[in-house]
Amino acid sequence: MTAAKTPILQFGTSRFLQAHADLFIDEALAEGSAPGPVTVVQTTGDASRAGRVKALANPNGYPVRIRGLENGQPVDRTQTVRSIRRGLSTATDWDVVVGLMCGEITHVISNTGERGFEPQPADLGSRFDQAMSYPAKLQLLLRARYQAGEKPLQIFPTELVERNGDVLRARILELAATGDGAYTTWLKTRVIWANSLVDRIVSEPVEPAGAVAEPYGLWAIEKAPGLIPPCTHPMVRLFDDLNKPLSLKLFILNLGHTCLVDAWKKESRGVETTRALMDIDEVRENLIDLLKTEVLPGFAAAGMGDDAAAYLETTIERIRNPYLDHYLRDIAVNHDKKIEFRIRAFIAWAAAAGDTTPKPRLEAILAGR
Repeated sequence: MTAAKTPILQFGTSRFLQAHADLFIDEALAEGSAPGPVTVVQTTGDASRAGRVKALANPNGYPVRIRGLENGQPVDRTQTVRSIRRGLSTATDWDVVVGLMCGEITHVISNTGERGFEPQPADLGSRFDQAMSYPAKLQLLLRARYQAGEKPLQIFPTELVERNGDVLRARILELAATGDGAYTTWLKTRVIWANSLVDRIVSEPVEPAGAVAEPYGLWAIEKAPGLIPPCTHPMVRLFDDLNKPLSLKLFILNLGHTCLVDAWKKESRGVETTRALMDIDEVRENLIDLLKTEVLPGFAAAGMGDDAAAYLETTIERIRNPYLDHYLRDIAVNHDKKIEFRIRAFIAWAAAAGDTTPKPRLEAILAGR
């Protein structure tokens, strides 16, 4: 039997993608608003994960359990995701991956971990080597596609790298610099490199495939000429500028977490998780008041008042998720640096937008280190 065409090629098998992009595509396929299903490719060659790759492509699908608060109400439901139709590995199926890239693929998605973009010694080779980094492997695949007919392509990295599309494009062009100038022109003009920001807490794996995730999810994609997202979905949103969703996440969710940790460290609260800390009335009310009176005015000055108010309500639900153990000790790692990047940077950002309202509690956190 001939395998179904899969116009979406995904590099990475993480539980995050399982409960994020793959779930969104599955729901979009049911509505006829995705180009087609997914082939997932394991890039690490880790034999211990072969079972996961096989399970992801099981025709019966895999489970994603959504647990948390939504509009103030507890949510606990399980969805079956069937968007993945084929599972491959670069270590054992490289020729098949090349064939797909030269044929039916229209979209590429990746999430190869925090170190996925890091150069490796093997990257300088002109032939495939499993020891290559993901960008080096992708460059070989793109070169093969170019040589097979120069068909255009859309690439959507979701790695947690600021302006991830620009970063990946620059690395690919660096690797492609020696050789055919027409190939590099094709990379610049016929391949769309999407910058994106992803946000969803995926707290636990389900074996052999599947995950537990919160109700909230976002795949923010920066608009570009000719860009077509891998699916149409309420949680896939296009923005003129990613600074807007980035500012919301950094200066409300992340800043709120840092304020909680600061209170926890200074007052020796005998709890371990954000949820338990937020169950203390005094702490919860103080954080909400701080965000409303010291943070929201900055967003209002920047012309984002309504968006920030709505995001704040969602943020409080996310922090109070009754099913998620988000440990304060984990958030407390590099606490002083986080104060700089989240609190001091917010105060400067808000002032630049014209906000002149007082921020005594944020200033106290800066002064109290």
